[in-house]
Amino acid sequence: MSAVLTPTPSSAISLTRYLIEEQRAGRINADLRLLIEVVARACKSISIAVGKGALGGVLGDAGTGNIQGEAQKKLDVLSNEILLEANAWGGHLAGLASEEMDTSHPIPDVYPRGNYLLLFDPLDGSSNIDVNISVGTIFSVLRAPDGVSRAEDKDFLQAGTEQVCAGYTTYGPSTMLVLTIGHGTHAFTLDREVGSFVLTTRDMRIPDDTKEFAVNMSNQRHWQPPMQRYVADLLAGQEGPRGKDFNMRWVASMVADVHRILTRGGIFSYPLDAKCADKGGKLRLMYEANPMAMLVEQAGGAASTGRQRMLEVQPTGLHQRVPVFLGSKHEVETAVRYHHEFDAEQP
Repeated sequence: MSAVLTPTPSSAISLTRYLIEEQRAGRINADLRLLIEVVARACKSISIAVGKGALGGVLGDAGTGNIQGEAQKKLDVLSNEILLEANAWGGHLAGLASEEMDTSHPIPDVYPRGNYLLLFDPLDGSSNIDVNISVGTIFSVLRAPDGVSRAEDKDFLQAGTEQVCAGYTTYGPSTMLVLTIGHGTHAFTLDREVGSFVLTTRDMRIPDDTKEFAVNMSNQRHWQPPMQRYVADLLAGQEGPRGKDFNMRWVASMVADVHRILTRGGIFSYPLDAKCADKGGKLRLMYEANPMAMLVEQAGGAASTGRQRMLEVQPTGLHQRVPVFLGSKHEVETAVRYHHEFDAEQP
């Protein structure tokens, strides 16, 4: 017997309808609405390329490196080009910045310019592409400073509290767009037959407490003492000081790990360690940490560097790196407490 496809209900709320309703409520303006729709369309194009995999000839290394010194995958380069081309001509942006580019990208003179700045990681977790594990796109929107029409790098250096929108798309068994405009975090699923994102979870909420943690344990020997102590207590389980057993989950794709936490709780950690201490951390503040922190806080969670609220970090460079702790509020607070207690013990 052939499978029966269940059509999208006529009452389903598309991304376009959701954004129009938010505009009517005065929470966004027309330019921001159209900008989000352009980003969503670009993500649909990336989803098609990711879905084709080897059939599309997009797997493997591109033979180039990015500003981070990381080898680029073919899909890294393709995804970056898709987002750049889609957002260049709409008239909503003063400039763009990408994890894959050395400097920010001004809007070409032949196109009108707008009042927003877009930052993005075009394909997070790209090391997982060749083994068919979920990857994603992360993005953040800021307002251009007053009087700026042709943005430069310095114009992007705004604290995460200044974000007007943040989101990510995860390319997994289904393609999902998770979005916040500062009024809750909401999930939209791509209806492939219809070709539009449909609201499937309104007001995602992260439980305050958790028994799951996500961390790259292969780096344990490089961690600082407070992180060593924190994870040792997690692993001690019910017999240890935490008094309960914890499970560890790790995908090595930030989008996938954070999506799990937004769905069912947990804590994601990428702490400062000896390998990345000279860089300030592993993950990029502007392209990864800040947009994820906004999404998590809007879902009732917390995000920190271990010593400071993530969204209050003042950026000093486009590619600045930071330690990251985000997820269930009480668990993030506990991890931060370990760091503060360690710092207080130092002479």
